[in-house]
Amino acid sequence: MNSELFFVDKSGEPSKPRKKTPKIEKNVQDGQEKIIVVNREIPFGKFKRGGKFSGGKFGQKGQKVRRKFVRKYPGPAPIDKEAVERHSRGSGADAKGVQTSFHQAKLKRKEVVYEFAAEQAARTEILLKENEGFIEPDEGEETAEYTQGEIVANVDITAATKSFELKLDFGGYRMKYTKNGRHLLLGGRKGHIAAMDWVRKQLHCETNVMEEIVDVSWLHLETMYAVAQKQWVHFYDKKGTELHVVKQLYRVNRMEFLPYHFLLATVSDIGYLSWLDVSIGEVVANFHSNCGRIRAVCQNPYNALLCLGGSKGVVSMWAPSQPQSVAKILCHPSPISAIATDSTGEQLFTSGLDKTVKVWDIRRLSGPLHIYKTRTAVQELAISQRNLMAFAMGNVVEIYRKPSALSSKTPYLRQRISSHISGMQFCPFEDVLGVSSSSGFTSLLVPGAGEPNFDAREANPFMSLSQRREHEVHALLEKIPMELIGLEPNKVAEVDVPTLKERFEAKRSLMLSKVPKFDFEPRKKAKGKGGSAQRAKNKQIVREAKRRDFRKEVQEVQKAIQSEHLEKEEAGQDFIPLDTKKNVLDRFRPKKKQKSGQ
Repeated sequence: MNSELFFVDKSGEPSKPRKKTPKIEKNVQDGQEKIIVVNREIPFGKFKRGGKFSGGKFGQKGQKVRRKFVRKYPGPAPIDKEAVERHSRGSGADAKGVQTSFHQAKLKRKEVVYEFAAEQAARTEILLKENEGFIEPDEGEETAEYTQGEIVANVDITAATKSFELKLDFGGYRMKYTKNGRHLLLGGRKGHIAAMDWVRKQLHCETNVMEEIVDVSWLHLETMYAVAQKQWVHFYDKKGTELHVVKQLYRVNRMEFLPYHFLLATVSDIGYLSWLDVSIGEVVANFHSNCGRIRAVCQNPYNALLCLGGSKGVVSMWAPSQPQSVAKILCHPSPISAIATDSTGEQLFTSGLDKTVKVWDIRRLSGPLHIYKTRTAVQELAISQRNLMAFAMGNVVEIYRKPSALSSKTPYLRQRISSHISGMQFCPFEDVLGVSSSSGFTSLLVPGAGEPNFDAREANPFMSLSQRREHEVHALLEKIPMELIGLEPNKVAEVDVPTLKERFEAKRSLMLSKVPKFDFEPRKKAKGKGGSAQRAKNKQIVREAKRRDFRKEVQEVQKAIQSEHLEKEEAGQDFIPLDTKKNVLDRFRPKKKQKSGQ
């Protein structure tokens, strides 16, 4: 608020304002009063010295003043030296041994590029700071002592909402998460089906088919799912409407969906394996496994093979293009109760009735790498994206860290469920373990279980409707044929180059090839038109003509090979010698026996 001071006589006649406003305490004279005029505008240009506009662009003498701009963070951000060392390619090449200055400068420029790449890679590590966070216990404590209530009380509100329990009366339940970990599918033994967005707690559909349900599985998107009912496999949409029934899949026990091949792999009650192509709606392969009743089934995400655990302790791997198993591993001396693979498809986890859990190397088909001994037999196995292992024994869940030589055999977490466990799976991209039991479903918080960084082009938990449509079209266009499923999927990209020995044997067999036998049967003529002697004569003529043509072709090929070798020998190139040259020491070799009469 602006103000100006005036001096007024007692007579009431105001005096002119002075040029310099006197101070109130010292310049008030006798017979005068001070009056403060409020909200009076001050004329433009009447500013105090050192005020808002003083000492700005120009100084006191009219000289232009330059202000120095000081940056708060001068230069590029500092880089962690340890991070640069992790991405470094070594000390670099020495340019002293290079002859010309041009190549020396070229080598130095390349080293500068390598250093810049290492620095940029170290800078981008800030984008991957959301690493797994395990529970760090205090001294004298173990993480297995912590309950779910204590974990929920010490996490943020968003993570606390992911721990919940559903009380259902139609168990035992089978459950499956989608590939992006956003949606949950439940199927009860007594016919109850429920599909939901478990993050938002939004129910998609819920119905009762009034028939026994053995297993459930999502298809390529959350809009469709398959249910293995008492007799056949039924397909439903997101709203619970029945779309299709496949009666060729009869009395199915377990189902696995291969997302990159659009194949629904099923195992029947009597041991039949079937692969259904959901993009065309046809069964592309169906044959007997000769393994009896199968309860333990999983897929290998590396090569899309179907792994079956039999009653004889043998794990067999199957492909739809071959009627026999691709490989077999003897894992346990007792029947196998559960099997699972890690997210990379490099390790196989098996559990048997001998109260052991073993870890195997699928790449070498060898092992066991690690052995875990449990109190009772493990009936369910689950492996997280960060290689946490969950064992279900009755109504108890034990979670172990990634198996290694340094990891302890004590459990990371332990939790007791209210009833018998019938299904279990880690939620992708979340620190959550879903457990289905005979009394409902329980979601457990497991810190450090999920992958914190997801690829939006591969599996996007926040996919919109347009993105989902585009993803479905791209997936159909990039569908992998079932013929490429095998033990070594990378063999398709390799070039089949024959070895030196194979080339030598092929040329040698061609040079030493003999005339094959030719069978010729002349057509039968009418009675009296030709006898047996004439038929034998015709046979001999045809055989001689074919032998003559074969000898001529072989001689032409032999001459071409010899001329090629002579050219390579003259040019000094490497070649496979057909005839060895004469040597001085040849006289010590045993001489060939001459035939009698020569």
